[in-house]
Amino acid sequence: MRSVRRTSLPGRLAPGLLTLAVLAMGAVALAAQDEASESSRVRAFIRARVIPVVGDPIEDGVVLVEGGKLTAVGPRGQVAVPIDAEIVDLPGKTLMPGLICTHSHIGEPWAADGSEPIQPDVRTYDAINVRDALIQRAQAGGVTTVNIMSGSGHLMSGQTTYVKLRDGRTIDDLALRHPDGRVMGGMKMANGTNSQDDGGKFPGTRGKSAALVREAFVAAQEYQRKLAAAADDPEKDAPDRDLGAEALIEIMRGERIVHHHTHRHDDILTVLRLSTEFGFDVVLHHVSDGWMVADEIAAAGAMVSAIMIDSPGGKLEAMNLSPTTPAVLEQAGVVVGVHTDDPINDSRLLLRSAGMAVRAGMTERGALESVTLAGAKMLGLQDRIGSLEPGKDADLVVLSGHPLSVYALVEQTWVDGELVFDIQREDDRLSAYGGPGATNATTPTFCCFEDRRDR
Repeated sequence: MRSVRRTSLPGRLAPGLLTLAVLAMGAVALAAQDEASESSRVRAFIRARVIPVVGDPIEDGVVLVEGGKLTAVGPRGQVAVPIDAEIVDLPGKTLMPGLICTHSHIGEPWAADGSEPIQPDVRTYDAINVRDALIQRAQAGGVTTVNIMSGSGHLMSGQTTYVKLRDGRTIDDLALRHPDGRVMGGMKMANGTNSQDDGGKFPGTRGKSAALVREAFVAAQEYQRKLAAAADDPEKDAPDRDLGAEALIEIMRGERIVHHHTHRHDDILTVLRLSTEFGFDVVLHHVSDGWMVADEIAAAGAMVSAIMIDSPGGKLEAMNLSPTTPAVLEQAGVVVGVHTDDPINDSRLLLRSAGMAVRAGMTERGALESVTLAGAKMLGLQDRIGSLEPGKDADLVVLSGHPLSVYALVEQTWVDGELVFDIQREDDRLSAYGGPGATNATTPTFCCFEDRRDR
């Protein structure tokens, strides 16, 4: 029989090591038990003015959270608070759902490059830096869910990523996923002057821009036809795999929504025309001229994510930008959200955009929905986020006053029942107010950057 040599430390040390090992195992077990009990603990938010978004505000409300989900919402006295619940007492405060920004560039998510104008296979998921300080800044603004997308310099710049602004180490800690494990996201598209480039690889006119998009979708339809034919006939070879065509097929099947940058009224109508031709769902983003074609947008059933301030000066196609656009679209029956386009507008000021929309004629209910439930619908997540209803994710914002008041401050932000921002914490105050040290946590290096770019 083969002998086994056992190697050990001197016998007089072994009992001590054994004791340490047992203690360590016990500590790990206790930590795991504490973590499990923390996630299952009932937390009761009481005495706040609760704005559930669906239904009227509750002046003296109670919100119960357990396991990262909302379990009860209602007036104090009508919601039974468990005797062992952790109490979050909020007298004089306002409690509402976490904010949703449907158009953001936090996390440095640059995807498609300058090689061609249509790149549906590229994923922002592969480019997001979760250590970007803008993520903490968004938490300080009460933002809990974000549609992170690449820029609008392409007709199609790649797949967007839907993320929860949890405290995490990697993008996998933040990204939302489908039940089958696929990363949730839409497709960023654009038209107008951003995606034009006379004399280069990119289209020089609006007509050519639309033609290139049509060609891409027609090619994807042909790819889909060949796949189906090969599946039905073993004698036929399937085409080589095409990741870009697969993404376009997902769009046409309604599995991936298009988030489309568009400003001018004629560009908006072009998007609606393409949507009808190829049967895809679309959210129109920015829509500076949306007030001019509100009836057409409503008739198409498209949703709109509007921008209230388009800060880069000199964009002629945004010359008719009007703060009345959300109100006009709301009156036409369109689902309307507002977004930051961060860093174009600061995520900490998303509620200010909603307030501006009210000042320009939008209803208060519509404005509150524009940063919550409307955004959830645009991401296809209305059954999970966007309002305070039992069964939904426990994404919450605590404010010092009315959400649409310029004097109200975000005091706490909770994601999935976990506190990610608290104005009482020094580091969080830095994210909220800015100042030395409130920049990216990592120091960039520019070694070899110029050489790579030139090549």
